[in-house]
Amino acid sequence: MQTNINSIILEVRGATGGDEAKIWSRDLLRMYLRFFEKKGWKTIMLGDDVAQIKGPDVFELLKNETGVHRVQRIPTTEKHGRIHTSTATITVLPEVSQTEININPNDLEWQFYHAAGHGGQNVQKVATAVRLTHKPTGVVVTCQTERYQESNRQIALELLRTKLWEKEELTKEQTVAGYRSAIGRGMRCEKIRTYNFPQNRITDHRLKKSFHNLDSVMEGDMDKIINSFSNSKS
Repeated sequence: MQTNINSIILEVRGATGGDEAKIWSRDLLRMYLRFFEKKGWKTIMLGDDVAQIKGPDVFELLKNETGVHRVQRIPTTEKHGRIHTSTATITVLPEVSQTEININPNDLEWQFYHAAGHGGQNVQKVATAVRLTHKPTGVVVTCQTERYQESNRQIALELLRTKLWEKEELTKEQTVAGYRSAIGRGMRCEKIRTYNFPQNRITDHRLKKSFHNLDSVMEGDMDKIINSFSNSKS
């Protein structure tokens, strides 16, 4: 299957660690958004933890980010100075075109509701938000990013195609091996990278390599890590 390597869907989810895991997932999302901005890539938030990114070879560059990212640090809510361990999962998937995933309209169940949060009177008075269910698989996606229902419908369809592509790929172990299967269940032991704040160090467990510039990486200076995967293949 040929996918659009210049456009991806990025999902960031808190996993193990309760509230600290949610905070960590937001910190990771901020890190990636800053990195995308530095690269000059176009980013569209499709939800609180889902974004569409467009840029040259973006999938090839970011596919190795898929997996469990573990953090070791003292949470702001910790009164006794103890280091906590939490995790978040990153999923990087290529955006899939209509020709690659055929969706039968009869398999879709559409629901419309009032969007929450900002958006002005239009969002509050009109049911612009969309919840789309693919009945054969049970896959559900939602979108309330745009002010108009039709725009959210189109985004929801794009998200659904990506989810269905992911589901299809997960059944093909020979295709999945190498990047997607590493996502796991978000448990602490299922990690691809550890961010150790007290030691200002990032360790990538696949590269078996550490980076001692955690502060700058969290501000989006990720090129050294991203490029290490390309260099390891050469």
